[in-house]
Amino acid sequence: MIDPGVWPSEQPGPDDGAALDPGLTGQSDRPVPGIDNGFVAGYRVRFDEAGPDGRVRTSALLRYAQDVAWRHSEALGFDRRWYLERGRWWVVRAVDLEVLGPVAMGRTLRVSTAVTGHRRIWARRLADARLAAGALAARIVTDWVMLDDRGRLVRIPQDFGLSFTNPELPGEILRVELPSGLPVASEIRFGVRPHDLDPMGHVNNAAYLDWVEEALEATGEGVATLPRRARLEYLASAAPGDEIVVTTWRDGSAWAARIARASGGELLRGIGRLGPRPAGEPDGKAPDAAAISDIAAPLGAIAGVPPLD
Repeated sequence: MIDPGVWPSEQPGPDDGAALDPGLTGQSDRPVPGIDNGFVAGYRVRFDEAGPDGRVRTSALLRYAQDVAWRHSEALGFDRRWYLERGRWWVVRAVDLEVLGPVAMGRTLRVSTAVTGHRRIWARRLADARLAAGALAARIVTDWVMLDDRGRLVRIPQDFGLSFTNPELPGEILRVELPSGLPVASEIRFGVRPHDLDPMGHVNNAAYLDWVEEALEATGEGVATLPRRARLEYLASAAPGDEIVVTTWRDGSAWAARIARASGGELLRGIGRLGPRPAGEPDGKAPDAAAISDIAAPLGAIAGVPPLD
C-alpha cells in the first residue's frame, strides 16, 4: 500500500491541475524557439501510471510523448484515416529520454511537442513535460521513420514539410552500440503478454522500456533514481507468441540492455544512467557508443534539441 506521507511535498495543490491542464483536446503551441509548429496538452498522472513510490513510471512519460505527437498530427489533418488511406505509418526508431524531477501521482503535466528537424526518411520530435510552476520534469527526443504497408522505408511526403515546418538536420538517426567486456548483470525471460500489444498488434514502444527496467530491478537496484536517462534503439518488433530475453550489463550507475527473441534476432538495444553524471565529466560530452558511461552527455548535445532550461 502506498503511504502518501512519504512524499507530501509532491502532493498537488488545489489549483495545480486547473492552472496547468490546457484541456483534453489540447491546443496549438510553439514550444521550441525558431520552430514554427507545436502542440500542448495536459496529462494527469493516473494511479496505474505510478510506481510503489507514488511517482510516475518512466514508461508513462514515453506514452505521453507518443500520444501528444499523434494528437499534434491529428490537429493538422493527419489522422489515422489519412495514414490508412495512403498506406503510410510513422514508427519509432529511437528514443532518448531524461527524467529530471519527481512527478507525483495526481499531478497534471503540461506536455508539449514539436517536430524539430528531419532528414529524407526520418523526423525528430521533442517533447517536454513541465510541472505547474514551469519546471522541466522530463524531456523526450524521438526519432520516427515512415513505412509503407509492406514495412519498407519511404520518403516523408511533401505535405508534412508544409504543415510541420522544420529544418533539415545534420547527422543521423540516434543509434545505440552495446559495450563489450562487461559481465552480465541480469537476464530475464518471458512471453509477450496480451497487454503489451497496441492497436497495430505489435508490442508498444513503451513496453520495451518497462521490460528493460524490470531486468534492471533484477540486479537488486531500483530504477526510480533521479535524474535518470535512457537511450533506446528499436531494431525489430516483438509479436504475440514470441519468447523474450532481456539481458543487462552494469558499470556503476550506467547500464546497457539488449532485448531479443529467444529464438534469435535483436529487438532493442539500450543504454542509460541511474543518477547524475559523475563529477568531472564535461556537460557537452557527446555520447560515445564504445562506453555506456558516456550516456552522461546532456540531451542538448543532440541535433535539433535546445539546451535544458
